[in-house]
Amino acid sequence: MNTPSNRRKFLAATSAAIAATSLPGQALGRKDKQEIIDLHQHTNYSGRNDERLLRHQKAMGIKWTVLLPAGRKFGLGAICGGNKTVRRVVVKNPKNYVHFANEIADHPECIETIETYLKKGAVGIGEQKFRVDCDSKHIERIAELAQEYDVPVLMHFEHDNYNTGIERFHKVLEKFPKVNFIGHAQTWWGNIDKNHKQEVMYPKGKVTPSGISDRLLSDYPNMFGDMSAGSGQNALIRDEAHAVDFIKRHQDKLIYGSDCNDLIGRGPSCIGARTIGIIRRLIPDRKIQDKLFSGNARRIIRIPK
Repeated sequence: MNTPSNRRKFLAATSAAIAATSLPGQALGRKDKQEIIDLHQHTNYSGRNDERLLRHQKAMGIKWTVLLPAGRKFGLGAICGGNKTVRRVVVKNPKNYVHFANEIADHPECIETIETYLKKGAVGIGEQKFRVDCDSKHIERIAELAQEYDVPVLMHFEHDNYNTGIERFHKVLEKFPKVNFIGHAQTWWGNIDKNHKQEVMYPKGKVTPSGISDRLLSDYPNMFGDMSAGSGQNALIRDEAHAVDFIKRHQDKLIYGSDCNDLIGRGPSCIGARTIGIIRRLIPDRKIQDKLFSGNARRIIRIPK
């Protein structure tokens, strides 16, 4: 089960093991001008206000932040703010923030709501984190809208909970080859492993290549991966030898994101800062780093120069 308690236990277990990677200067990019785009952040995340969000992103060394809104009734499981809240931050901070548009996938006003914010300048759709099948008619309608506006869709895959049926998602990719989809969350990252057990949210141990997510990234030009959150970080540290090969193999398809709700933006409590440090430690090649930190995001998202 993906409960707040399980998530806290996972974060606590990993924080101590990799705290060294989050030292200022080593992880936060303050010693050079490497551009970092954060694909995955939220307003009002666990109650964090806008001022603290801005300070958090600055402390991490983020140049551009992509804000992902919730739907009208749900806070994406973390009390996150909706379309109006992300729009407000972007309007006040147009040189460092862009936003996606979102709505509950099976809500009658889903398409109308998302389109309203696409017309206002949203550069993507998501985070889609609602209780539908990933190949449902609701996701297909969202894909049709994304195709019309030429924007990506960010999908939260979580077994038996959100966007279920990842083993069938290839059908959506095939039906909408012009729409870029970005995979995220526990079931997406668990399925880098061919032997993954779907009910396990934060798997441990060696990874056998050619899992569902691995194959989707390899076989479909319109499939990308969001490296954020504890799930993305777990995929990097559970089998570091595999992670190095995986990143090199998919270096044109993976995008850095934080998805962290702490207040500081540095230290062992900050998932985003830790992930920056882990990537730099595992992949010292600056050209590959630049793809993960900014280049791949710019390929599929309209982010100002």
